[in-house]
Amino acid sequence: MQHILLAALCAFTASLALCALAIPLLRRAGTGQHILSYVKEHAGKEGTPSMGGLAFLPAAVLVALAFARGADKPFWVTLAVGLGYLVVGFLDDFLKQRRGKNLGLRAYQKIVFQLAVAVMASLFCCLEGLTVLRIPYTQLSFDIGWWMLPLGVFVFVATVNGVNLTDGLDGLAGGTCAVFFLALSLLLFVQDGGALGTLCLCLAAALAGYLVFNTSKASLFMGDTGSLSLGGFAAATALLSGNALVIPILGIMFVLSSISVILQVIYYKKTGKRIFLMAPLHHHFQMKGYSEAKIAYCYAAVTAVMAFTLFLPLAP
Repeated sequence: MQHILLAALCAFTASLALCALAIPLLRRAGTGQHILSYVKEHAGKEGTPSMGGLAFLPAAVLVALAFARGADKPFWVTLAVGLGYLVVGFLDDFLKQRRGKNLGLRAYQKIVFQLAVAVMASLFCCLEGLTVLRIPYTQLSFDIGWWMLPLGVFVFVATVNGVNLTDGLDGLAGGTCAVFFLALSLLLFVQDGGALGTLCLCLAAALAGYLVFNTSKASLFMGDTGSLSLGGFAAATALLSGNALVIPILGIMFVLSSISVILQVIYYKKTGKRIFLMAPLHHHFQMKGYSEAKIAYCYAAVTAVMAFTLFLPLAP
């Protein structure tokens, strides 16, 4: 227990220090966020340093490497996937800054990379026999064999884009992901998933350090560098530990973000009208007059409640 708590403390402290150092460096490097013209509520955020994922994610990874015991293939594959998404997110953010507008990688370029990583990670599961799915709220599990391939691809694409869509308000994605990874780490420790559990705990602690600078009014954004990588870590950790079915429960707010966008687009194309004032869902709440801090708090709280339900069957 002391070993685990020390890892969390180190990840939090390292993230806090790196984020503090990153803000002036990123500002001098000209990484200020470009705000879309139609999101008038965020006009005051123009120029806020982005690419904060370059600070808190290395903190989490380095501490996890130092403290993770019994690191196995799933642990190393998860690191590779998460860092791979970090590189793609960085390229996306870099192109946005270079072009001076909110236009980075093309949509097809992002989806091609996501599919490539999803297929490789899912193939790894199939070839290594990591095809058992645990059923949430029960002690049951079953082996789906090569059906893990299409399931894994769906899990990666849905999770990465869900986290990315949720990154739209101060503290929103960071707070929601912090609760998500904390809950997943506890679940993995219960299941004896030591190394992956330590990684998730370090991610949660590093996000807590980042939130010091990201809660309203934010002085640092994670950018796609952070959001794509967090989505990759979430999908890989859950998939490689047999907990893919936990994602729509712990990640309920990511699911709602994605569904709100899908429904908005389909309905608008068919009727020319909108279901929500603006999508994703958090922008709808914002336009209804709710503060960013309140929305971020509610997203994290709902995630915590869903996490609590997962542990109820484990209670004596």
